[in-house]
Amino acid sequence: MTEIVFNKTLVNYRNRINHTLSEAIASHVSSATLAEAMRYSTIDCGKRLRPILVYAAGECFGQSLETLDAIAAAIECIHCYSLMHDDLPAMDDDNLRRNKPTSHIVFGEAIAILAGDALQALAFELLSANKKTAISPQNQLKIIEILAKQAGASGMVGGQTLDLLAEGKTISSDAVIQIHTLKTGALIKAGVIMGALAAGCDNKLELNTLDQFSSRIGLAFQLQDDLFDMIGNSKTIGKNTGQDSKHQKATYPILFGSNETKNKISVLLNEALIALKTLQRNTSFLKMVCQKMIIAD
Repeated sequence: MTEIVFNKTLVNYRNRINHTLSEAIASHVSSATLAEAMRYSTIDCGKRLRPILVYAAGECFGQSLETLDAIAAAIECIHCYSLMHDDLPAMDDDNLRRNKPTSHIVFGEAIAILAGDALQALAFELLSANKKTAISPQNQLKIIEILAKQAGASGMVGGQTLDLLAEGKTISSDAVIQIHTLKTGALIKAGVIMGALAAGCDNKLELNTLDQFSSRIGLAFQLQDDLFDMIGNSKTIGKNTGQDSKHQKATYPILFGSNETKNKISVLLNEALIALKTLQRNTSFLKMVCQKMIIAD
């Protein structure tokens, strides 16, 4: 796949996400204030990595984009709600996200919390009421179960909890990896697996390969994010830098330095690409996600 085709595909995926989210909020939310807060944190912003992976994995196994729209929108709802709550004063107390003021700065803490709650609920409404679907009822239930599990106490929320509890403490590298794997990796893995299930993939070897691939890019993505917090520019990454150090967070770059973190990212991306090679599918787009959206330098 050429870079031009890759970029056009990204634009198409992102446009579909914006359209699906806009329609969903307009048709499901009656309060103008709540709808505005939900749109503020979801429309035309962010890299869209998680829904992009839903589309990419689904297309890799032959599913239509129309069928994948609701799933892609659902996982982005979960991701955006988590960011809204993560930015609150009770947690990371941040005032900048995606190059604009955070939700609670614009709408107040109460509305930001409620808008996040509404996005979380909307995610599961989209999955359970997905009418434009060629997905079997059995796989539709699996998809709902996966998102609930990977977004909840045994996934993203569990990782965020461990992250908060580790502030100001010295912890092992294994503990740091566990935090990153749950906090960020769980939802990235969910995107890949849900996309494949939506396409009817039931081959255990293929699903295991996708699990290996997504686990590694999920961890690599979080390490990259933490590295940007340490050495990045706030205008470039769209949020304040130095926050991990400020909150005494236990991140890989803080514990092991930027060079070791870059080396770790390179190893993870190489392992992800090796896993992809075993799939007898067209994985060119997934490969370029590693090379263009998650980088080691």
